[in-house]
Amino acid sequence: MAASDDDKKEYRRQYLAMDAKERGLFDGWVHAAKNFTGLGLTAEQRKEWELKQDFKKDLSDCKRCEEWRNKMLKTSPLVTFMAAQLKASGFDVTAENMPCVKCSEKRSGGYSPTGDIQLCYNNIFFKGHQEATMAHEMIHAYDDANFKLDWYNLEHHACTEIRAASLSGDCKWTQEFMRGNMGFLKHHQVCVKRRAALSVRENPSCKSDKHAEAVVNKVFQSCFTDTHPFDEIY
Repeated sequence: MAASDDDKKEYRRQYLAMDAKERGLFDGWVHAAKNFTGLGLTAEQRKEWELKQDFKKDLSDCKRCEEWRNKMLKTSPLVTFMAAQLKASGFDVTAENMPCVKCSEKRSGGYSPTGDIQLCYNNIFFKGHQEATMAHEMIHAYDDANFKLDWYNLEHHACTEIRAASLSGDCKWTQEFMRGNMGFLKHHQVCVKRRAALSVRENPSCKSDKHAEAVVNKVFQSCFTDTHPFDEIY
């Protein structure tokens, strides 16, 4: 509720009644409150404040992503296992080739055949999400290192997406709950198919949603049952 003219006059009277020290403390508090809440700023000041808040959040999210990444590369059973398998395949995973970056797309990570695994710090929401993202992209790297994937071949793309979604923990109930997807009967397979089709749909060789779903269904059985380098689904 906006202050009335009488309230403003009273606030002004109380402000002028302060001594210099009290007024300095009050002015400092008001300045800090404006910087913290963004209230009471001009439109230009508000825009600058929002930019600063976005920058602070970016720094915080990036730092969190890097801290989780560094710890998981040393302590996560899933990530360290995949790192060892990749090293044996000629792909040495390090913090340097797994950068935390800001992504414009609604994705949590990405793999590049040039040898980088990206972690999208602005789209990672909790530690388990980042662990699954790291494992998901590492499975793509493993498949690429061992099977020389042709990423424009939709069957190749669908197969590695099926394996990554299934083996990384990407379709655990906690992940699905966060996405608003819940189910019981064969929900893991349903999730894997959906996640794989979403990724294949982004391939420039894919013509439509139905095309992506058809390719995923075509290779699903053989790719879903291939759990290498794991003995079973994680």
